[in-house]
Amino acid sequence: MMDMPELQPGQLLARGVCRHLRHHDFVAVEEFVPDRGLRVDVMALGPKGEIWVVECKSSRADFQSDSKWQGYLEWCDRYFWAVDADFPTELLPQETGLIIADAYDAEILRLGPESKLAAARRKLLTQKFARHAARRLQAYRDPGVSALFGP
Repeated sequence: MMDMPELQPGQLLARGVCRHLRHHDFVAVEEFVPDRGLRVDVMALGPKGEIWVVECKSSRADFQSDSKWQGYLEWCDRYFWAVDADFPTELLPQETGLIIADAYDAEILRLGPESKLAAARRKLLTQKFARHAARRLQAYRDPGVSALFGP
């Protein structure tokens, strides 16, 4: 049996966020790369094709060291921060969504403003999302496949 690596605090938040989003009929992929040089913690695809990005911050220092987050806004319809209950939420921009999470669940406290993606970008992201999710599932079901074909 394969040992599972211990999850980092941000990964635990992401797990709770992904579980919660399923209650809203969203499916999610963690550590998704929408474009070269960007990696979002959670990208979620909703039942009507909406795309949400959630950045998980486990501490004040983690948030303050994030200089790329505004570059993620053009890759989603809504943007959220996910933090734990002890995080000083007054640090987070008011014009973004807010999710309080732990390793097991989450709660959306504030929806970020909706900024609809252009149709061409939505199509590109949806296809990339599907291919990424399928590759992950295949690697999970057949761990040797990555060695044959790459990530």
